[in-house]
Amino acid sequence: MIDAYAFLFAFAVQIVAASILYPARLIGYVRGWAEDFGSERFAQMSPEDEHRLRVERFASGYRAAALVTAVLGVVLLGWLFRDIHSPDWIEDAKRASWIYFMLQMAPLILLFLYAGARYKKLNQSVPEGRRKAVLQPRSLFDFISPVVVFLAVLSYLLFVAFAFYVDLQVYKNPSPSKYCYIAIANATFIYAMDAVVIYKYLYGKNNPLVTHEGRLHRIGMMVKSGVYGSIATVWFFGLISVIRALDLSGWEPFALSVFWIVTSLLFLMTLTAPPRKPPAGESGHGSEVLS
Repeated sequence: MIDAYAFLFAFAVQIVAASILYPARLIGYVRGWAEDFGSERFAQMSPEDEHRLRVERFASGYRAAALVTAVLGVVLLGWLFRDIHSPDWIEDAKRASWIYFMLQMAPLILLFLYAGARYKKLNQSVPEGRRKAVLQPRSLFDFISPVVVFLAVLSYLLFVAFAFYVDLQVYKNPSPSKYCYIAIANATFIYAMDAVVIYKYLYGKNNPLVTHEGRLHRIGMMVKSGVYGSIATVWFFGLISVIRALDLSGWEPFALSVFWIVTSLLFLMTLTAPPRKPPAGESGHGSEVLS
């Protein structure tokens, strides 16, 4: 039963992390975005009073949605505690943790879709401006330590080797099973998707509605969330493999909930992390941006 109580505790932390701490930090970030990162063109095209009104509407709506998800989480926690002796409890707990985290992230996804559509519309009406040379980091290592990148690559290689080892040595399969290849394919897909997103933000078109500092902050957020997220994901896959190999399926809901907690904390960290300052001798600068 200790595994079940460990999950209930982790699920309670998940409620606090993704429904209280993260929304509060994100609202503060959105409120300060225009002042910290909005360019002069953004100020011209989105008057301060209008922008403030939109932000406050977002804050009120997001706070209400977060409160609803927190209440639902408490109700769900009570239901899981009541049915803790059910024979299907493990599957119910895993399903509940997964669906609830998706519900917690739904307002954020809607925000990104709305912000993307709005800024795309504003960008379409931005006149072509003159170009001005700005010293702008474009190297991956300007935003994250090479040690962390090395750890991400090493984690992937270790996971692939571990997947084959578990499949061949632990489960005694004569050849790698389809489940082994599916696990490796999932990890590869996540790494590839994160690599594409990071490349897009590093070398993609600049947004004239954002200041130079805003671009650096946005790139740093995407780089750190992509790399750290990839590392967390493959280690989670490896942990699940260990749990199943040791016939400790009761700990799977706990591991899943901890993974959602770590994901939320990583997002919180990237909202405040500044671009990395490379040691003397490292470079990766030189680009033109719209002024």
